[in-house]
Amino acid sequence: MQVPQDISNTIVDPKAYADGRRVDDAFTWLRREAPLAQIKPDRYHPFWAVTRHADILAVERQNDIFHNGDDFVTLTPIEAGKKVLQITGGSPHMVRTLVHMDSPDHFNYRHLTQGWFMPQNLRQLEARIRELARGFIDRMAEHGERCDFARDVAFLYPLRVVMEVLGVPQIDEPRMLKLTQELFGNADPEVNRSGSAEIDEKARVLSIQATFVDFMTYFNTMTEDRRKNPRNDLASVIANGAIKGQPLGHLEAMSYYIIAATAGHDTTSATSAGAMWALAERPEQFAKAKADNSLIPGLVEEAIRWVTPVKHFMRSATQDSELAGQKIAKGDWMMLCYPSGNRDETVFQNPFAFDIERTPNKQLAFGYGAHVCIGQHLARMEMKILWEELLPRLQSVELDGEPRNMVSNFVCGPKTLPIRFKML
Repeated sequence: MQVPQDISNTIVDPKAYADGRRVDDAFTWLRREAPLAQIKPDRYHPFWAVTRHADILAVERQNDIFHNGDDFVTLTPIEAGKKVLQITGGSPHMVRTLVHMDSPDHFNYRHLTQGWFMPQNLRQLEARIRELARGFIDRMAEHGERCDFARDVAFLYPLRVVMEVLGVPQIDEPRMLKLTQELFGNADPEVNRSGSAEIDEKARVLSIQATFVDFMTYFNTMTEDRRKNPRNDLASVIANGAIKGQPLGHLEAMSYYIIAATAGHDTTSATSAGAMWALAERPEQFAKAKADNSLIPGLVEEAIRWVTPVKHFMRSATQDSELAGQKIAKGDWMMLCYPSGNRDETVFQNPFAFDIERTPNKQLAFGYGAHVCIGQHLARMEMKILWEELLPRLQSVELDGEPRNMVSNFVCGPKTLPIRFKML
């Protein structure tokens, strides 16, 4: 089926994700009329929009057929792509994180830090994470009866957790937050490096490159320190890590730091803020969560589904294949539309309802298979602890203004969430 151009343009439009409803309507149309369709938005090369839950999982299961590293791994306009290739000398990637790797590199680099993020290791951090959560809840209470939950709590609490795990001193946390928002919010004039939404694609690439350079300058200094003075932190693991007996390459080491220092907290921040937004609008859901502590894991899981902070990843086909009855040609580019999969009517009953008692909740916001989010257990622990500590103290909550989402088609969640509340 020929997909209307306005639908094609909507699912790549950062402003549509900030709006929420507009991109939801576009994905709903695609799931119903063209669930696996090849589209060509303005300014982009054609790609397949994978919008159904089952088809997203099918792609994620077949890592040998659908690669991350062979093409751009996020939506990249044609002109921006040309600039990236010029900067890198032909690679579609300015950094090389786990997200940009395929086997065997992906397995080897993931194995380097995976133990840090397994539940048995995270249990050692639980007491400290709970202490941090209580501290930020105390700060929330100090605001009186009003605060911006996104900026005053949700941004800062996961940031502190991840920076402590990584080994970044508290004094540098504002710098890490600013650089993270510049990177993921490069289309948002309120947080991007230029302060403008109207810069051209090549200038936007240069802005992202400058942010990467700032990150690398910081972490290069940290690497030198950890090689001389290793500590019990993730930075020391990266700085002194080896793959098959060889130290990590400079690009790979810097990229490892960057993904830990950005995705490690920003997605959890977005989900925590999104949960509060949903509860502030739904007193009955807030009352349920407050009355029954056993519903908190369900609240966390539903918030992850509801927000789906990572909006997409791209894959490229390594061979001619077939998916959902469609012929996929070698080299075809594919967009895994996670918000659409998490609203799939064939998987989720009443998908546009926020229901903390939803069961089963087969949300796929963390991805699936080999590329499932390495930090998923830490993210769940942080959010579970936050609500375990906050709900007993929070008597009531409601919106105190208009919340707004980040303008981004890649990683996106609330950037401002004014609430009015009463604490016990």
